[in-house]
Amino acid sequence: MKTKSSNPARDRLIFALDTGESLEEALGWVSLLRDHVGMFKIGKEIFTRFGPAIVEEIASRGGRIFLDLKFHDIPNTVARAVEAAMRMPVAMLNIHALGGSAMMKEAVKASIDLSKEKGVRPPIILAVTVLTSLDNEDVKTLGFSSGTKSLVKRLAVMARDSGVSGVVASPLDVAPLRKICGEDFLIVTPGIRLTRESSVDDQKRTLTPREAIAAGADYIVVGRPIRTAVDPVKTSEYITEEINRGKRIPRHKDLE
Repeated sequence: MKTKSSNPARDRLIFALDTGESLEEALGWVSLLRDHVGMFKIGKEIFTRFGPAIVEEIASRGGRIFLDLKFHDIPNTVARAVEAAMRMPVAMLNIHALGGSAMMKEAVKASIDLSKEKGVRPPIILAVTVLTSLDNEDVKTLGFSSGTKSLVKRLAVMARDSGVSGVVASPLDVAPLRKICGEDFLIVTPGIRLTRESSVDDQKRTLTPREAIAAGADYIVVGRPIRTAVDPVKTSEYITEEINRGKRIPRHKDLE
């Protein structure tokens, strides 16, 4: 297992490991960045390609894993999926808040019950609110009467009240969520870009690392800015410096 880091800011950086045509190539990123990031995010693409093997391989190399599969189904199915995820060395996983309160409660209960049975600490469970690829027009097209900000707040409060530890939310939603959900509620933030220039990809609501942390984010997820950098290690270290400048240090110790 990864030992406790002497660099708290580095622990707040999650690298989106959604790349690699082969398991060896993907694990090459782990070898390159394991001393420069706090966690590796395994999303649908790479998990579908390599399955549990990549989780086990990352853990064997001392890396922590955020399993980003966004479970969204009937309560019993999601509860069983959470239990299946816990058979792997996963530190953090997520479900989709749009699955509803009952689904989220069942997921949390399954996690707690199995962790007691195994005598281990349960993984952090996060709820996805509104994808960072969606803006106000998108959510209205989906049939919601409110914009993204209002919808995110409602979903985050529902997740908190369902016992979920935190949310995955756009950096633009961090400040209001911190205000309404409290200091101990985890906020993990994708949609991070190194500058405020318009994004050329599918992320619509972004901030820089320093801005996201200053707004109240606990962890930031960074993928493309590191993967496409000339020097990924140097870019990771720059992001860590920016996290330090953002200053927020979480009060909880869930992942320490």
